[in-house]
Amino acid sequence: MGTGGTSWRGAAPGPVLVTGVLVGLLAACGGSGAPGGTAGASWPDSGPPAAAATPPEDLCARLVAHWARRALDDGTYGDYQSMGLSNGQYEILTDVVDAARTERERKGAGAAERLIDRTARARCEERYRDGNPSEGPWS
Repeated sequence: MGTGGTSWRGAAPGPVLVTGVLVGLLAACGGSGAPGGTAGASWPDSGPPAAAATPPEDLCARLVAHWARRALDDGTYGDYQSMGLSNGQYEILTDVVDAARTERERKGAGAAERLIDRTARARCEERYRDGNPSEGPWS
């Protein structure tokens, strides 16, 4: 596998090769201290900044409204954990669905839809007005 009886396997690179690679890497980095670099060089733009996290009251209102509509249509509830809700959010859900059923009987489906959005928003804002509840992850 070698030429002239010398094997290349396991041979260490020479100092000239290592120096050349390092100089090439430094030049490619473009830092102000690197040979051939430019002052003020920076990392390439990686795209738009990450979106801000959804506030907990908004997430709660969306989840509760979604599951309230499903429960209103299906007539049943699922397990709060399978819905991605905390115990406290599930309590809000059951209250919202009960109110929406009454509203649907009195004023129709459109009124029930509006009540779901309005009540879910109000209850979730109330729940998270002082930040996240501190009773544990299930609350």
